[in-house]
Amino acid sequence: MHDLSVISGLFDMRADFVHAHPYGSGHINDTYCAWYDAAGQRIRYIHQRINHQVFANPVALMENVARVTSHALHLLREQGHPEAHRRTLTCIPARDGKPYAHDADGNVWRTYPFIERARGHDVLESPAQAYQAALAFGGFQKLAAGLPGARLHETIANFHHTRKRYEALMRAVEIDNHGRAGEVGEEIDFVRSREADCSILVDQIAAGEIPERVTHNDTKLNNVLLDDVTAEGVCVIDLDTTMPGCALYDFGDMVRSAVPKLAEDATDLESMDLRFDMFRALLSGFTRSADFLNQAEKNHLACAGKLLTLECGIRFLTDYINGDVYFKIKRPSQNIDRCRNQFAAVKVMENRMSELEDIVESCLQENKQLS
Repeated sequence: MHDLSVISGLFDMRADFVHAHPYGSGHINDTYCAWYDAAGQRIRYIHQRINHQVFANPVALMENVARVTSHALHLLREQGHPEAHRRTLTCIPARDGKPYAHDADGNVWRTYPFIERARGHDVLESPAQAYQAALAFGGFQKLAAGLPGARLHETIANFHHTRKRYEALMRAVEIDNHGRAGEVGEEIDFVRSREADCSILVDQIAAGEIPERVTHNDTKLNNVLLDDVTAEGVCVIDLDTTMPGCALYDFGDMVRSAVPKLAEDATDLESMDLRFDMFRALLSGFTRSADFLNQAEKNHLACAGKLLTLECGIRFLTDYINGDVYFKIKRPSQNIDRCRNQFAAVKVMENRMSELEDIVESCLQENKQLS
């Protein structure tokens, strides 16, 4: 537990710190919800310590976040949105005016107003929630599409470059610093047998057939806050990996996190299946708001979920072999459990790809009729 009373003094809070507690279920950063007294009114803020072992250049990361959120707020205000400040994160400036602050130990911190009357869901309970979350992520891409200025920084180089994720796994297997590769030979062989899949999207991007866009790149469904009353998608959060990317990365990661029947680290893999109602809802919401997709992007919507699920499984496997240095774990085997879970979902997606493709074709036809 960091001393949040000290951290609060790094920012121009215009309120008095009361108390704070750890918050959320994120794997990477340290997140706290803090209560403040603002002239007699109790209000909440989010303080986050950026994990500089994962994000080697947190200052560049915060430059991205500040640019994207400021641009989104500007557009929402131009549109006359009555809840503009609730529909995008807002960086509270540090004492020196920057959107981040350094503590005495060299950590980089940021502060956002707490988005009230809305919350993220680790597990979506209905297709309606999935639709709203996907609508919000597509809307986020649309807001960011006209971002002025230079190209955003890559906060993690080659984050969704699946081919390079494959190569990183092979390096980890070869080095095997923790002697774990021998335990997971079946999982390593699973990836090797799908080596060609790892190049599908990156080759299309390199050829210019799939365009580079400003994307979120970590579209777990708990990274959208849904209104407590209306269940409408209110605000996209966790913008650390917002950078140049591919629209299919965002859609595929939504599919990965919402469509498999089991939770990410569940171990009863014999019961793995897909929630096709969730897939249809995600597809409908995303394509409604992300109405700028070209034909090549549309052609890969069905397989995007499988590819991002494979990639995430590769990342969990790599981290397990490397000694669990990236993803936070609560038990020693959690990363390999996560890996096996993802690969089980990949198998089901492969077996039922024709059904996913039929849903995509049907949904795109419906969109044409509505437009």
